Amino acid sequence: MSDSHEMLEVVDKNGNVVGLVRRSEVHANPALIHRVVHVLVFDRKGRLLLQKRSMHKDVAPGKWDTSVGGHVNPGEDILEAAIRETKEELGITGCSLSFLYSYLFSNHSESELVSTFFCEYNDTFFFNKQEIDEIAFWNMKKIRANLGKNIFSAHFEKDISIYLKRQY
Repeated sequence: MSDSHEMLEVVDKNGNVVGLVRRSEVHANPALIHRVVHVLVFDRKGRLLLQKRSMHKDVAPGKWDTSVGGHVNPGEDILEAAIRETKEELGITGCSLSFLYSYLFSNHSESELVSTFFCEYNDTFFFNKQEIDEIAFWNMKKIRANLGKNIFSAHFEKDISIYLKRQY
């Protein structure tokens, strides 16, 4: 099934499933909220792993983004989705994920109910080269210095602003 025909659950602002539609529909209608997960992967030095999105992606191509991000499949809970996406995107297995927070992200084309998780990982990455051009650890000073400069995806800018306000 192509990405545009992938089926996603539509949810209300509380995460209750209200329908099932094609990915292409939820990415073209901000009235349809769908669930996504983000995982912030840190190393023992407190640096955050960011991924540079492939130029072939339909959302934020070539932008630096959260460590892991992906849709929640129909019938899947958010922890299962976060574990699956972490393995698919970075090749990480066995990392203990901790839930941090949820928030609603909306722009002109979509609305997402985002659930963000934390993971500390200090081993080898095997990132998905079809989805990711590059990965790198960034310290918080460098991240703060580059906010608002069109380097990061809008999704990451929202997520990291929430993270920084909470000061984990």
